[in-house]
Amino acid sequence: MTTTPQPPAPSGPGAATPGQHARGPVPLQLLPDHSTIAADGSLVIGGCRVDDLASEFGTPFFVYDEVHLRDRAREAVAAFGPGVAYASKAFLCTAMAALVHEEGMCIDVATGGEMRVALAAGVPADRLVMHGNNKSNLELEMALAEGVGRIVVDSFDEMDRIEALVAGGLPVPSVLLRITPGIEAHTHEFVKTGQDDSKFGFGLASGAARTALDRAHRSTAMHLVGIHVHIGSQVFVVDSFRKAVQTLAPLVNDLGLPEFSIGGGLGVAYVEGEESATITQWGAVMNQACRDAGITAQVSAEPGRSIAAAAAVTVYTVGTIKDLPGIRTYVSVDGGMSDNPRPVLYGSGYETFLPRAVAADRPREIRLVGKHCESGDVLVREGYVPDDLAVGDLLATPVTGAYGHSMGSNYNKVLRPPVVFVRDGDARLVVRRETYDDLLRLDV
Repeated sequence: MTTTPQPPAPSGPGAATPGQHARGPVPLQLLPDHSTIAADGSLVIGGCRVDDLASEFGTPFFVYDEVHLRDRAREAVAAFGPGVAYASKAFLCTAMAALVHEEGMCIDVATGGEMRVALAAGVPADRLVMHGNNKSNLELEMALAEGVGRIVVDSFDEMDRIEALVAGGLPVPSVLLRITPGIEAHTHEFVKTGQDDSKFGFGLASGAARTALDRAHRSTAMHLVGIHVHIGSQVFVVDSFRKAVQTLAPLVNDLGLPEFSIGGGLGVAYVEGEESATITQWGAVMNQACRDAGITAQVSAEPGRSIAAAAAVTVYTVGTIKDLPGIRTYVSVDGGMSDNPRPVLYGSGYETFLPRAVAADRPREIRLVGKHCESGDVLVREGYVPDDLAVGDLLATPVTGAYGHSMGSNYNKVLRPPVVFVRDGDARLVVRRETYDDLLRLDV
């Protein structure tokens, strides 16, 4: 991030006083790597002015720093080797699938739809890892027929389906079994996956894991190549991953299987004051933990959020500023929970800033809300902006590259926003904005 000197703290009329919770400029480390500030104070990403992008593509829109994405993908390959897979649920379109494939990553797909997008992008099927706690017969049939590289088996019912499909003439797949280690990751309840009470995987403590491994080993319809574990998402405490390795090491070593995937879930910083490990640091800790535990299998992982999240910013236009004296100020923008449901689902926090004044202090406290007919349509509960915020301003939230577009919806029949990749001063549209005709396309 290249910056210009930051202005001094404001003073005089309009300056924040103690108790107003004034904030300085948006933390620059939360912006995409290849962001700069123009001479007039405006945000530039990948050599493209954000205000120019808004004029060209309209708002709201997602803008991704393409080189940032590529750098993170290369970092993942360097940390874990060519078996590392991008967790596509974080953000997927054909351009994104092609990008991570070009940088040497496999792709983790969790549904037939994600598989179809990756294949349409030209990703070879043997570079795909198929996940899902309830894969349908059709999804498994697609995976086996296409020759998907790995299937992560999640249940005994799934084993039944695979055996039936192979008996019907489809090829024998290479599989990993997802084991639930009984680890409580320090994260939101909704994204914990490693505890005993989970819809995912075969429980270690209950004995289901050993039973499943024995069955897979004996089955002629599955080629058992490894064990998979995933303890949760947005995990900041790297030691939680180490505990999972230590818990599963006896099982991994006893079986002598060639592959061991530690899954994904590495957390990223979303707001001022948060810090997270880099992919390189995470990889070093995980590889050392495996060595310490005597694991000789090839270690792989499935980063998603840590590849995509900080690479993007969502840009809105302010439509309404509603001051409620003695209560708060509501600022409404032209998007909302349809393009970022994470605050509603998880209580996730974000920063707010004006792309025209990146280095400006933000003394004015606001609640950033969307345009949907829901009181809960809140994007940022405690946002901060410059005092001169006005209707018609562009307003941005950083670190929105993961689980914004991918979890988006058409609630209230709002049109889903476009996605723009920027690099070296060039902007390319990779997902177009929906149209009203698109909303009617499936009606019969």
